[in-house]
Amino acid sequence: MSKQHDPYSSLKISAFRYFLAGKFLLTLAVQMQAVIASWMIYAFTKDPLSLGLIGLTEAIPALSLALPGGLLADRISRKKIMVVTAFLMFCGALVLVYYTHLDHPTFIWPLYAVIFMVGMARGFHTPAQAAYWAQILPREQYVNGSVWNSSLWQIGAVTGPALGGLCYAQIGPYYSSIIVASFILLVTLLYTALQPTSVPPKIEGESIADSLKTGLRFFFRQPILLSAVTLDLFAVLFGGAVALLPAFADQILHTGPEGLGYLRSAPALGAVMMALVLAFRPPHKNAGRKMLICVAGFGICMIGFALSTSFLLSFVLLMLSGMFDNVSVVIRSTILQSFTPDEMRGRIAAVNSIFIGSSNELGAFESGVAARLLGLTNSVIFGGAMTLVVVTITNKMAPTLKKLDL
Repeated sequence: MSKQHDPYSSLKISAFRYFLAGKFLLTLAVQMQAVIASWMIYAFTKDPLSLGLIGLTEAIPALSLALPGGLLADRISRKKIMVVTAFLMFCGALVLVYYTHLDHPTFIWPLYAVIFMVGMARGFHTPAQAAYWAQILPREQYVNGSVWNSSLWQIGAVTGPALGGLCYAQIGPYYSSIIVASFILLVTLLYTALQPTSVPPKIEGESIADSLKTGLRFFFRQPILLSAVTLDLFAVLFGGAVALLPAFADQILHTGPEGLGYLRSAPALGAVMMALVLAFRPPHKNAGRKMLICVAGFGICMIGFALSTSFLLSFVLLMLSGMFDNVSVVIRSTILQSFTPDEMRGRIAAVNSIFIGSSNELGAFESGVAARLLGLTNSVIFGGAMTLVVVTITNKMAPTLKKLDL
């Protein structure tokens, strides 16, 4: 007998609700903090390069510490790592509060120090967080948990910058920073209230280097894991047009900052809409084939966006790209949780964060270089076409992914 699908099944587990609440508030706070810090840095320097250094300042510690963070998440309590890293972010938020309270600061290095602290915390927090929620949910609820996990992150990523900008404009950076610090303190308390989970058994005599090699070897020898992550990596690397949206808004669609804001929010809006659909209609059957179709759909949307000269059509295509992308994210997340042993979840989550995190940074760089060499429109058409090529190659080279059912 088949059981009726319950779209709220994972939310009925209290530990998962606490976890989601903490993740949402932390996403909201970090996004607000990024807006406050970046605005203050640019107002101080008036140099666009100073904005580019913000991403680099956070990415370097986050990516370089991901593998050690993943190993740590496989050796000690994942809850403790989440609590400690949230508290580290809280300390950084207090530094921002103090800095914004100064009347006329003559230096900006504390702002970069705060961003660096967030990057350090991310390096340890992300693998622990990804490994923790798989321990508090039954395996049959991984798809449903992935849907709610992804949708709340998307909502936080959309509302955080808007709330940060609104607070900055209405109450100033000092009180806005106090709100950020309050949110992160609440996250720390929520994580403290989480139930502890079992610590994976440590293999006696295994060195740190051997443990890291074991995790990497497992990842690269699992065709489903490798093909799912690689597919997403190259889709983001070639297919994304987010980095070029200001140029499209100005040169192609002839809209101002307000229109750019709508365009930037369109993919996340589509992702949230699709998350609600997936909560009621989870992609269990033919999950691998659906992932390939959705990544191809993402590439087609990018090509259509490049050719569009209508603001409304461009907005709809970006929204559809977010919907396709969210299906891929949910399936990839479920694959990672379902095919990874508990004692390796931290290391595999770290490898995934390095792949996806680096593809976001490199994807923005690739978009800029392609736009310089090929022109604005042709660069996005090229990226969308390359995404379709990657899907075709994956379809031929990864039959296990194509046939996957969750």
